[in-house]
Amino acid sequence: MTFVSRRLFSVSALLRSHIGSSPVYLTPETKLVVESMKLPKIIRKGNKSLKLSQNVTVSGPLGKIDMEIPDFVEIKQDGSSGKIEVAVKDSTDKTQRSMWGTVRSHINNHITGVNESHMAVLKFVGTGYRAQLEENNTFVNVKVGASVRQGLPIPEGIIVKSPVPTSLIVEGVNKQQVLLFAANLRKFHPPEPYKGKGIYVNNETIKIKDKKIK
Repeated sequence: MTFVSRRLFSVSALLRSHIGSSPVYLTPETKLVVESMKLPKIIRKGNKSLKLSQNVTVSGPLGKIDMEIPDFVEIKQDGSSGKIEVAVKDSTDKTQRSMWGTVRSHINNHITGVNESHMAVLKFVGTGYRAQLEENNTFVNVKVGASVRQGLPIPEGIIVKSPVPTSLIVEGVNKQQVLLFAANLRKFHPPEPYKGKGIYVNNETIKIKDKKIK
């Protein structure tokens, strides 16, 4: 009887983070400054901890954004070309490798935000469903079938426009804040699968279900 052995291991080199190793480019109007934090922050994640000891400031024509990053992240920039490269001290470490791409993506989003801003479009679908800006454009009042007043105050750094009563445009330099505020408004009436009523964010779609017949 002949036995065929299989190789259960790989001798190939560890792949670099495709996102993290991709360079980011600053526009002539954008500045990126990395500074050491006077009081580092420690974040516990199970048995491990993450030390945030650096502060990254990205500034541009539309504003600036601060971001705290771990001590093992290294940011190099070429002043002549505006090229930004993100690296980590140990690419074989699982935590460092996961944060590598995350930090690079956030920096890229912040550069886009301070130059062009980020946007989320909300669409109100349903009879009488609509939104209205109140209190000198500092509060969003949503009407989605409830008998009580519903809505949210607009956070600092966020701009909300209502071109028509059934649509809202949320803008800001910080992509996370824009999407978070849009998601919080959506919570007042997420799209339901039987009639399709609700608040839709960006190009969101749902599959309509058949009504249950008893």
